[in-house]
Formats: sequence, structure tokens, C-alpha cells
Amino acid sequence: MANDASAVFDTLSPAVSRGSLADPFTPSADSTLWRKNFLLGAATASYQIEGAVNEDGRLPSIWDTFSAIPGKVLAGDTGAVACDHYHRWEADVEMLASLGLEGYRLSIAWPRVMDAAGVPNRKGLDFYKRLLNRLKEKGITTFVTLYHWDLPQHLEDRGGWLNRDTAYRFADYADLMSRELAGTVDAWATLNEPWCSAYLGYGNGHHAPGLANDRFATQAMHHLLLAHGLAVPVLRANDPASQKGIVANIGRGTPNSDSAADQRAAHLFEVQHNAWILDPLLKGSYPQDLFELWPGTEPLVLDGDMQTISAPLDFLGINYYFRTNVASDGAHGFRDVPLEGVERTQMGWEVYPDGLRDLLTGFKKTYRNLPPIYITENGMASDDQVTDGHVEDTQRISFLKRHLAAVDQAIKAGVDIRGYFLWSLMDNFEWAFGYERRFGVVHVDYSTQKRTIKRSAELVEKFLKERKAKA
Repeated sequence: MANDASAVFDTLSPAVSRGSLADPFTPSADSTLWRKNFLLGAATASYQIEGAVNEDGRLPSIWDTFSAIPGKVLAGDTGAVACDHYHRWEADVEMLASLGLEGYRLSIAWPRVMDAAGVPNRKGLDFYKRLLNRLKEKGITTFVTLYHWDLPQHLEDRGGWLNRDTAYRFADYADLMSRELAGTVDAWATLNEPWCSAYLGYGNGHHAPGLANDRFATQAMHHLLLAHGLAVPVLRANDPASQKGIVANIGRGTPNSDSAADQRAAHLFEVQHNAWILDPLLKGSYPQDLFELWPGTEPLVLDGDMQTISAPLDFLGINYYFRTNVASDGAHGFRDVPLEGVERTQMGWEVYPDGLRDLLTGFKKTYRNLPPIYITENGMASDDQVTDGHVEDTQRISFLKRHLAAVDQAIKAGVDIRGYFLWSLMDNFEWAFGYERRFGVVHVDYSTQKRTIKRSAELVEKFLKERKAKA
């Protein structure tokens, strides 16, 4: 897939072609990204970088279980070692600081910080305390995600996100973490990408725990959002100075033709990918069009649930990667119709910066109570190689420049966007794709754990130095 993506990329015109010394990362002179209060950082997730899955009292997670099943993860890879960040965190923080990145988004491994009875695991808690305190010493703004998919296996054994009780156990976890880490966290995100947890984990089985049932997906989503809603007041009580929010991945769906059927298909695609999450959070209800796609899958909703879920947010995290071209499936749904001759990444995803701008400006029109936004993930995978000690990730440079331009356009259109986090700080365990797909702005040699700064990171560092000098 990587070679095919590169071949398509090489055919593009210079106007959208590879970033290079002649086409630097630096945004245009009138870009809003020059604002000194626009946060520019990088993101990671616990299971993708930490390793040390059996150390210091950490319990198994659903991803330990899932990745150990033959055929579930490419090449049989697991997160057992990953980037060994658990042991190398000090050097990784130095690297982050040396690049001048202003913010760092990380996640906490739920199985590392408390046991099955809810008793705190001091060794796990101390790891995050040391990490966050060091980040604050470096002047780096900290965004902490409580749940980035690594559910404790003992909770999955009791039904996982299909069990309403898991939402209450999440609130207990949020209570512990916000009491222990109060003052070291600038912004708490309850969940990362509940769409992936619900649909990929329970709807089509591509992710842990590997179940595949549409009814499971809608019920899991409801309990995920309920968990978020239960956690928000706990976080507010324990750590009032911090921001509280949630992170949603969004998808742009475009119709394959002007036909009414294809237009409807594109609408339903965005209902499933966006409104399924944002409507409950910002409108207090599920979109009824969702159940046109999946008839008879309405979740069990108890009195008061939607009020809990729709508690006000301080920020909304948005993750964006690609668009999907769709057509009607001839029934009540949609089907993907991949476009030919477009630029794609190593994942096979189309590079489409306009989708980010269009979705953001659309959300502003749809949701009158849209909170301030941070782009909490945006980036691309490529088959990066170290040559003579350097990594020339030229497609990524062009990708970042164009997507940051889309963010700038959305800001100028009136969307309140306050920051942007690169995905990812470094190459890592890419879930079902294992270690083949490299999203980092820092290259990781998994055999030696050597980190090599890529050209994209060098150009981000250069921009931040220029911006600081102008401030």
C-alpha cells in the first residue's frame, strides 16, 4: 500500500506536492497560526507507546488480550514493548521540549493505576505524577485523556462497554485520577474517539474487544457517553482550574454523484461518523437518521441519561484524517466508492484537507453551543526510512502545511479553534496495523529504540522559534 500511495503522490502537481526546503512548513504570513496563544503540540496514547505491560502492578487490558489473538493485529504485533516510553519517558520529555512543542497530549492507562477492586496502584500513579510534573517544569501545556481504548480486561469480562456498570467504574477512575493529579493537568479529555471504541470494538470487530453487532455498537456508545457525562462533574469538583472536554474523530463524507440517493448516502455517512457522537453531547439526543441505517438498534436510555451526557464542555477535541467518497447502497445506507488518481497515505486514506475546514465550519452552523475546539489529532502514516541519520518525510510536511491552512481558513470563518496537536510525537503501535504504519514526526527504530527527528519535526521547531521571536 505504501508504494502505491507514493506513486500517486509523485504524479501530483508541484502546487500540492511534497514539502521540501523550497516549500517549507511555515504558514503564510497572514495565517492565524502566528498567534502566540494558538497552542501547537503533539499527541500520543498509553498503549501505543508505553510498553511495560506486566510491570509495577499493571493489569491486562483488552488490547493485550486482543493483540495476542492470531490474525487480529498485522504481523502478530502487540504493545508489550512499543516505544518503551515507560522506561524512557525522561528522554522523551527532553526530546519533546527540545522541539519547542508547546503542548503534549497523553493518555493514562486505566489498568496501570488501579486494581480490579478499585484500589489505587501507587507505582502506576507515581509514573504519571513524575511525567506530568516534568512536563510542567518544562513549561509544556498538558492535555490528559483518561480513556484511549485500553479498558481493563476484568471490566470487559463483565461485559465491557455493553455493561452500564462500566460507566460508573469509569467515574470512579476519573475521581481517583483527578484527585491524584490535580494541578498538573491543564485539560482533561474523558474519552478518545468513542466512535472507534463503539463501532470498531463492538460493531465490526476490527478493534478490541472484537465483537461485531450493530446493536452492541449503539449500546456501547451510549455507555461510553454516559461515562463521559458522569466523569465531567467529578473532574470539575476535584480539579476546578483545568479544562474538561472529550475527543471525537470526525469523518467527511462526499457523494459520488449529484443524485438524490448519493446525496442522502453522504448525509447518512456523516450522521454515523459525526452526529452519532456530537448530537448527544451538544443537543442531548441521538440523531434519528442513525436508526434508519441500523433499524431496531436504539440503545436502552434511562431517565436523566441524556441530561448527564450533554453537560457543558470547556472544549471539544477533534481528530481528523481523511474523507470518504460514498454512494447509496440501494437500500437504507451507503457504500464506499474510492476515487482514483488522488493522493493517499500509507494507510490508503485520501489526503483531503478541505474536509477538515468544511466539517468545522459546518459544526459551527449546526451546533449553536459549539465549545472552543482543539484539533487533538491530525497527521499521516508513511513508510519512513532513516538515511544517513536523517528522515525526509516530505509528504508529511506537505500534509501538515495544507491541513494547518485548512484550520486557518476555519478560524477566519469564525470557528473558535485554539490549538493543534500533531499525531503523533513518535512512531508507535498503530492498533490493528501493528508497527508497519509510521505516524510520528520522530522515527523509532523498534529494535534499538533509537529516536530520530524527522524533517517535519525540524520544520515545526523552526516555525515555533520564528513565532516566539515575533511575539
